[in-house]
Amino acid sequence: MKKRIVAVLLAVAVSLTVMPQQTFARHKDENHVEKIVYVPHDNRPISDKQTVEVIKKMGYDVVVPPDDVLGDRTRLGNPDELWSWLETNTPDADAAVISSDSMLYGSLVGSRKHDYSQKEILERASRFKKLRKDNPKTKLYVFGSIMRTPRTGEASGHEEPGYYRNYGADIFRYTVLRDKEEMEGLGRRERKEYDFLQRLIPQKDLKDWMGRRNKNYAANEYMIDLTRGNTFDYFVLGRDDNAPYSQTHLESRHLTEAGRDLGKTRFQNMAGIDEIGMLMLTRAVNDLHRDVPFVYVRYNWGRGENTVPSYSDEKISDSINSAIVAAGGMAVRSPEKADLVLTVNTNPNGKTYEANDRANNGTPREGTKYFIDIVNDYVSRGYPVAIADIAYANGSDNALMEQLKNYGLLFKIRAYAGWNTPTNSSGFVIGEGMLTNYMTSDAVDDLLLTRYLDDWAYQANVRNTVARQLTWLRGDGVYGSLDTKNDAVAYRSTRLLTRFVEDNLPPITSLDYIQVTFPWNRMFESDILHSAEPIEDVPTFELKK
Repeated sequence: MKKRIVAVLLAVAVSLTVMPQQTFARHKDENHVEKIVYVPHDNRPISDKQTVEVIKKMGYDVVVPPDDVLGDRTRLGNPDELWSWLETNTPDADAAVISSDSMLYGSLVGSRKHDYSQKEILERASRFKKLRKDNPKTKLYVFGSIMRTPRTGEASGHEEPGYYRNYGADIFRYTVLRDKEEMEGLGRRERKEYDFLQRLIPQKDLKDWMGRRNKNYAANEYMIDLTRGNTFDYFVLGRDDNAPYSQTHLESRHLTEAGRDLGKTRFQNMAGIDEIGMLMLTRAVNDLHRDVPFVYVRYNWGRGENTVPSYSDEKISDSINSAIVAAGGMAVRSPEKADLVLTVNTNPNGKTYEANDRANNGTPREGTKYFIDIVNDYVSRGYPVAIADIAYANGSDNALMEQLKNYGLLFKIRAYAGWNTPTNSSGFVIGEGMLTNYMTSDAVDDLLLTRYLDDWAYQANVRNTVARQLTWLRGDGVYGSLDTKNDAVAYRSTRLLTRFVEDNLPPITSLDYIQVTFPWNRMFESDILHSAEPIEDVPTFELKK
């Protein structure tokens, strides 16, 4: 009874009427399948097909632009073609979830490298008004990014202009001091360092980098104004790869203030970016179902909710609370009232390590046993449990996964994620976890399998092994640009991943054939196909003698 009362009150605030959940997508009539248009911010598997897979498990028709129109790592995408596609496909859609980065710049990477003028960008942004006018009944959910500030050139992954490879660390430090100066002032040594960096960084490069950011800031301000004018049902800005002091943090503070009057029921500015497509699709589904899922969050012992994870500028509890609201849910204080129990695997010391760290070898650490007991207890009591695995960034915690396997819990939980930054993983699993309430058990298991193959098998294990073996393989290429080694790395990764599956997962028919490929020509992310039927073979390559 309390859930219904609270949900109704929240629903009034967001123009919703709460109704019971249903097992699959609601139908206006027996033959109508609800359609959602989805424009991701690029064509990476996690941004595109893995996110779409979740929504399709509920019976929705999810329509995505052709792959060659979306941007990738080197092809920045075509915003004008994307607009034509969007305007053609939206009229018969029940909802549209749209990346503003794609519509304004072509893609997320395009937002960092484009040469469009501010006038061109704002003219594209103004087309959202016509989209709303032409489709008054379609719910529009839009997500964009506040440009990231990578700590180093290496951390930029070749996704920033070329000069960032040489001056990235200096540019990052310059913005740290710029942000700190505005917030609390600089000491004498910091002032000298700030002045020195302004002389050290080539002015044309700094002007180019800051100029593109200024265009992005102006576009985001305009998108907030469009939200205020009811063009969007919801607008969210994500802070990509961020730090407590940085240019991203500085711009975020000002944009948050610009949209403060809208409240979190209309607009949010939150840490992360790659998970926001999933969160907005979840919100679209919850709105179509007229439901407000309740989420109870339980952290590991130690720093827990006060952990400030890597690649973020805020406590993980703040990020998780924002993600719950963005997805159309509500945090509750008791698991008995929850539709989803989210367990969060943090390190007791509050630090985030990298999944390729040698310490991530499956040996239980401080906090492992405590956390697995939390998960096991909630599962045993019949709660729908999801795991945000964020003790390590960019891959699973092998000690946790070994314990989940030993306890027989791998396919007793409802959702799992540990694939990228902590906010990426926690946000994605919140969205997916909410939606599993509408799915069959087989669908839930399929989605868990996707994450185990990617986050656990590949990211935390196979990726690291093959990366150490790169020099053995014939051809020219490195971790971040595989080039002529691409097929050889794919073949080697496929063999190792197949072996990992045999050792760690139960015999599942859809795992009879596995293939690993690298659509972005780098090892950081992979595309993993698995099937009960043969898949086109990856060529065999010899190791160097």
